[in-house]
Amino acid sequence: MRWTCLNTKYISSSSVLKPTYVTNTNNHFEFQRFQHYGWYQSRAVGDLPNESLPDTLHAKSVKNGSLDNLDVRNYVTSLYVKSNKLDYAHKLFGESPDRDVRSWTILISGFARIGYCRMVLELFKQMQIERVCPNQFTLSSVLKSCSSLSDFRMGKGIHGWILSNGIDLDVVLENSILDVYVKCGAFDYAEKFFETMKERDTVTWNVMMGAYMYIGDMEKALDLFRRLPFKDVASWNTIIYGLMRNGHETYALELLSEMVEIGPPFDKVTFSVALVLASSLYVLELGRQIHGRVLRFGIQNDGFLRTSLIDMYSKCGKMEKASLIFKTLPLRTNSKFTCHETKTEVVSWSSMVSGYVRNGEYEYALLTFCSMVREQIMVDRFSLTSIVSACANVGILLLGQHIHAHIQKIGYKTDVHLGSSYIDMYAKCGSLNDAWMIFKQTVDLNVVLWTSMISALALHGQGKEAVRLFEFMIQEGIKPNEVSFVVVLNACSHAGLLEEGCKYFSLMKEVYGIKPGAEHFTCMVDLYGRAGRLDEIKEFIHKNGISQLSSVWKSFLSSCRLHKNFELGKWVSERLLQLEPFDEGSYVLLSNMCAANHRWEEAAGMRRLMQKRGINKVAGQSWIQQKNQVHSFVMGDRSHPHSREIYSYLDELIGRLKEIGYSLDVKMVMQDVEEEQGEVLLGYHSEKLAIAYGIMSTTSGIPIRIMKNLRVCTDCHNFIKYTSQLLDREIIVRDLHRFHHFKHGLCSCGDYW
Repeated sequence: MRWTCLNTKYISSSSVLKPTYVTNTNNHFEFQRFQHYGWYQSRAVGDLPNESLPDTLHAKSVKNGSLDNLDVRNYVTSLYVKSNKLDYAHKLFGESPDRDVRSWTILISGFARIGYCRMVLELFKQMQIERVCPNQFTLSSVLKSCSSLSDFRMGKGIHGWILSNGIDLDVVLENSILDVYVKCGAFDYAEKFFETMKERDTVTWNVMMGAYMYIGDMEKALDLFRRLPFKDVASWNTIIYGLMRNGHETYALELLSEMVEIGPPFDKVTFSVALVLASSLYVLELGRQIHGRVLRFGIQNDGFLRTSLIDMYSKCGKMEKASLIFKTLPLRTNSKFTCHETKTEVVSWSSMVSGYVRNGEYEYALLTFCSMVREQIMVDRFSLTSIVSACANVGILLLGQHIHAHIQKIGYKTDVHLGSSYIDMYAKCGSLNDAWMIFKQTVDLNVVLWTSMISALALHGQGKEAVRLFEFMIQEGIKPNEVSFVVVLNACSHAGLLEEGCKYFSLMKEVYGIKPGAEHFTCMVDLYGRAGRLDEIKEFIHKNGISQLSSVWKSFLSSCRLHKNFELGKWVSERLLQLEPFDEGSYVLLSNMCAANHRWEEAAGMRRLMQKRGINKVAGQSWIQQKNQVHSFVMGDRSHPHSREIYSYLDELIGRLKEIGYSLDVKMVMQDVEEEQGEVLLGYHSEKLAIAYGIMSTTSGIPIRIMKNLRVCTDCHNFIKYTSQLLDREIIVRDLHRFHHFKHGLCSCGDYW
């Protein structure tokens, strides 16, 4: 049984003035019949824009009575479909006294094209009830909708109906069936059906390649690619993208080079895939070459390519270049946006926000997000998680609360990703109570949310509570992942829980079969180091064969400094500098160790070596938010408009603190100076200036929240403890690694940090 029906041009042609039909054996219908109704004899109608054409022709056909003709109704319906006026098309279809297979196919294919898949399946069911036999075009659209919805049962049922009714399968319809099985994850069915196909075109091979790559069977996918008789551009795009998604970026790059030499010319998808590949490999030069080709082809204004270019440059750390491309976005005030353009516009904005966050330019990320809201650009979940991450990194609680409120206002519900981002944000902004609230309010807790909360507790110095929550997670049947173990090991390290940390390290390997990574090894070295087990660190490094990991040696060196083991620290630093000769942290740690042991010449020698190699030390910086403004301080800086009052108050405060037992720890001075001069240097550390300003600017009873980009020093730690005791103020400080909650002369870290 086989039908002839509407030509595909009838469904998808952009020209509404030239409908083309295939002759039907039951009803010969040609374009000349439209001329009989006089539709195209009017120049006024011919000059109408496409948007108003369906309405005008509909009105004329009602007026002259031609709408009673089924072919005319089908044609008007098709015009509504092409103009994306599906509601009008559906209404006209519903009012039709008689409907043939073309009537159903026009409407079904229209809804399928715009992704209204459930409507397609509903119409198909009604079509069966009315006993109208579908044709290949109808079935193809319905199967496409089954693929989109991953509706295996319906797709398999349609396949069975086709077989039971003896429908002749052409390659297009067979490809649609194959695609259903692949998209629904029924790979056994897909393989069997593929083997039975007598005729296969390039689409067939591409679908099966995609199926194998989806399940990670790259060997079979590559075998199909090599066996493919004719490789079109889609074949190359499919295999390169699949290799990249499965972690074979280098091989994907080799195939991309091969495509340049012997393959077909690039299309827009190829350029987009190539740019994603460049960003995945962080190969800026490759990205630039692809960008050059895009410019030569003159397709740089394509929405998806623009977004891919923005993403590539941002991932390669070139936000200035990404910003220049972003500025080429068409202005909303000067043009109407199609659905496609709106989608790419949203992705471009989202890519800019995430790019700024990824590159640590949080202020620009926040400004871009504010512009996004002001311009009424639709905010997607990716943008939301990125901007919440930006709030977490800048550590400004009020800003984070405003963003949270805005997200709730626009109607986004808290899912797993957003929930974990909220927990991380509130934790890093110093509000552990709010993080707990989000955790407790989330219904569907998975390993990501549990891990985020455990991390929040560890960050705030509540190591034992973090360990208890980790144990409770396991009791609840949640299987910990690699990140979960990094978090709990870090909690054990900061709380001095050596025995528990060793237990979890063994549990990770022996019970959960997780292979330790660099972060796990670094946590263990830090755990041993904080406990003073320096000799065991050497044994641990040798036993696990991790001498190539610079992070391990950095942690080891930090422990040597903590326990004032200069000789061992010098040996560790030599190993570390061999691995990372240009890492400023290693030089600073060793220089500080030398200074702490009054080896001034060696300390000066390290600083000279840094200058010679062009290595700059990161300046210590602290900041505080007051009245919607962030105030930043560096040591000895007097650029603040209230610097005179700040320094005067700080001098007075230090004097009062000395009366209750505080003394400046001049051993922390890293320069060879007199004791009195050393006290001056210590007295004006950035966190002390920020705290002094916070005390001056707030009333008693309000917690003072300070952020610092480096680890807080011992002297400043003592200063803040005494200040919290003297003034009865709660002071919360976030340094590079953790939070310190100071209250009544005590710190949440228990002086163990």
